[in-house]
Formats: sequence, C-alpha cells, structure tokens
Amino acid sequence: MKLNLLSVGTDAKTVKGDAFGWQTAILYLAPVTVAGLGNVCPFASEGCKLGCLYSAGRGAFSNVQKARIRKTRLFFEAFDTFKEQLFQDIQRFGEGCAKEGNQACVRLNGTSDIAWERLGIPQSFPSLQFYDYTKSPLRALQFAKGALPSNYHLTFSRSETNQDSAIEILRAGGNAAFVFSGALPFIHAGFRVVDGDESDLRFRDPSGVVVGLQAKGKAKKDATGFVIHA
Repeated sequence: MKLNLLSVGTDAKTVKGDAFGWQTAILYLAPVTVAGLGNVCPFASEGCKLGCLYSAGRGAFSNVQKARIRKTRLFFEAFDTFKEQLFQDIQRFGEGCAKEGNQACVRLNGTSDIAWERLGIPQSFPSLQFYDYTKSPLRALQFAKGALPSNYHLTFSRSETNQDSAIEILRAGGNAAFVFSGALPFIHAGFRVVDGDESDLRFRDPSGVVVGLQAKGKAKKDATGFVIHA
C-alpha cells in the first residue's frame, strides 16, 4: 500500500515479519541533525553515528535521502501537518492490514529516537502494536516498569557509552540490543542472547534478554566499542 510518511515492504528486515503474520509500517527520518534542524537522535553516541544504517540499502540513493530530509523538516517546521499526515497513514495502514488479514505493527523510529508516547501517537491507536529501539535510559526503564502505553514496546540500544544503563535495564526486566561481530554468543553479561536478526518484531521477544544483532554496513569496521568483537 502507498503511504506518504510511512514505508511498507521496502525494508529487508521488517519484511521478515511477514513470515510471522505481521506487516510493518516504518518511518524513516534523517538521523541526528542531518536535516539541519533539531536533533532527532539526542542520545546517539559517536559509534552509533559512524555505524548508522541511514545510507544503507535504499538509503544510499540521493532521492531517498532527500525524501527523509523533507519528512524531518516537516516534523520540525509544520508539526501539525506532519501529525495529521502520520495519523492518516497509520489509519490507512491498519485498515489495509485488517482487510488483507494481516496483523499490523508500526515502528516510528526507523532512523530516529523520538519519544512518540509524549506526542500521543501510540495512545491514539490502542488496537495497533507499536515498537522501537531507543538509547534513552529513562524511556527504556519506564517501559520495563510498565509505565509506557501497553501497545508500545521499547528495546534499549546499547552503545559504547551506555553499557551500565543497558545492564540496569536488563536487570529491571527490559531488553537491550547489543551489536556483535562474528557469531552471536548464547550468554552475554550474564543474560540470555536472542537472535535479533531473525525478524524486526521486537515485541515478540521474551523479557530480560540481550537482543543480539550482527554488525552491518559501516559498523563492520567499528573501532569505538559500539560493536562487540568476538
């Protein structure tokens, strides 16, 4: 289905959810300060910036990058218009999935880290499943303690600068994504590791686990500590 802000069926990882009966709509913005306005990734570390998948896959094309910049500028310069379009996209996506007999899930931080619950987005669609990664320790802990909307699942994203926060969140029953090179371990830092590349459906993961992700793209050459080398 064609949507203006959200993408469906164009991401190599989110389409893996189709095999589990879930269709994913994802929002890609221009990360950090690429759009020249505010910062949509306020907790990004240097390793995160260097290994960002913003320019991977279709993101390598200039027309795709320009479209993501336009979306980001709309978010900052005309938020009411942005929000209205986003609501329409989510509504159409949910209705389209129901008509096709698919379960619908929405990931709004494809290449950003915005607290959408503070903008009332997940709460406005209680029958839809939302999920995201975040580097905000506060938001991840709030999720682990059940303080976020029940239809919004968060996975903390570990980097070279927030290892202690990742462990704290895991101990609180939340999940944390770790990027590895080489084969994924079965246990890391005392916690079970699940394969996060099997699909992007993080809300299906058990609680209190390390979500293991393989280093991809630029991250394969990481030397900051963002990637854990076997």
